Amino acid sequence: MPDPTIYQRPSELLQHLIRFNTTNPPGNELACVQYLNDLLQAAGIETTILAKEENRPNLIARIPGSGSAPPLLMQGHVDVVTTASQEWQHDPFGGELIDGMIWGRGALDMKGGVAMMVAAFLKAQMEGITPPGDLILTILSDEEVGGDFGAKFLVQEHPEQFENVQFAIGEFGGFTMRLAGQTFYPIMVAEKQICSLKLTVRGPGGHGSSPIQGGAMAKLGRILTKLDQNQLPVHITPEVRAMYEAIAANVAFPTSLILRLLLNPSLTNLTLGVLGPMRQQFDALLRHTVSPTIVHGGYKINVIPSEVSLEVDGRLLPGYQPQDLINELQTLLGSEVEIELFHHDPGPPAANMALFDTLAGILRRADPGGVPIPLVLPAVTDARHFARLGIQTYGFLPMQLPPEFNFSATIHAADERIPAAALDFGTAAIFELLTSFV
Repeated sequence: MPDPTIYQRPSELLQHLIRFNTTNPPGNELACVQYLNDLLQAAGIETTILAKEENRPNLIARIPGSGSAPPLLMQGHVDVVTTASQEWQHDPFGGELIDGMIWGRGALDMKGGVAMMVAAFLKAQMEGITPPGDLILTILSDEEVGGDFGAKFLVQEHPEQFENVQFAIGEFGGFTMRLAGQTFYPIMVAEKQICSLKLTVRGPGGHGSSPIQGGAMAKLGRILTKLDQNQLPVHITPEVRAMYEAIAANVAFPTSLILRLLLNPSLTNLTLGVLGPMRQQFDALLRHTVSPTIVHGGYKINVIPSEVSLEVDGRLLPGYQPQDLINELQTLLGSEVEIELFHHDPGPPAANMALFDTLAGILRRADPGGVPIPLVLPAVTDARHFARLGIQTYGFLPMQLPPEFNFSATIHAADERIPAAALDFGTAAIFELLTSFV
């Protein structure tokens, strides 16, 4: 029989979640979602299961509020990425508690976050809390492979479930980040947009015994070299400016000066050159990016192909359109390259910062020595789907992490784990939000 008092033990809840193998693909989130559904129903909470495919369900639960505030959405996914070809010290689906850490795939991304949200949600129910507005807990499938069976499906087919929602919390943000001796708590307010492109070049084909100079393969080589050796233009978006200015205001010289120089487009590239290994984490937020990932060309060893294509993972800054990236690539690569858009997931046009101060205040009370700052994510989350309903998602899964813990290097990697104490910290912060949002 499910024990809803498990909200008092979020670490134990996470252990249960990790033990469901929800590797996506194929997903198979059904058993995990059913476990959470039974847990919520045992607490007297009404739930709804909606699924595009039986084994890929989504769970929606609601606690009625007083009506003094709009509903607040908490959204999180229970599918996880593969552990294939990774060497783990402990069973990735064992959910073991070892030396104060809970080990397993999804500990950070994002079953740990789901455990925090579910624990805070159950606490509100079990303790008879009436929140300012309805609380809507949504447990999702399929985030790691695009959301077709999860958030995208719900937004397209069941938008009525999210009527009047303005704000949501989800991944990623609220974890400790240390820079120049200062502890920051980045709260995600925006993310880059997926903008997948296909680049095609053509040239004379022929028999492999008679080499052709300047053919399609040679053109592909020049394209790859240009993409490797050149950067696209700098753009300082309002969200990134707010992020870097907030960091600069709380660190000492010369770091503060370097961050401010980054925000001057005429000096950005020069300044990035002095950041060394830190360059990558700042650079991706200052321009659109493309990463070559898939090549198509040739079909027989003795036939020189007349057409070769390259697929690139493009990421647009918030507020920009695919044509902006296409124009910049055309300028860099020249007219002999045909550029085609084949997938774009738009994000919100601009960040709505109305809830930021509330979230920042919670973190300041939890850790007076930490500084909350806005965060722009270079990747994407399910926030992009909910944005189509006008919902602003904040990455708010607070985690107080030890100084030696490398958050970004642990996600999706072997030996993914989370300090048990971080779950207690995050659950308390989220519960405070559930009782105080306006």
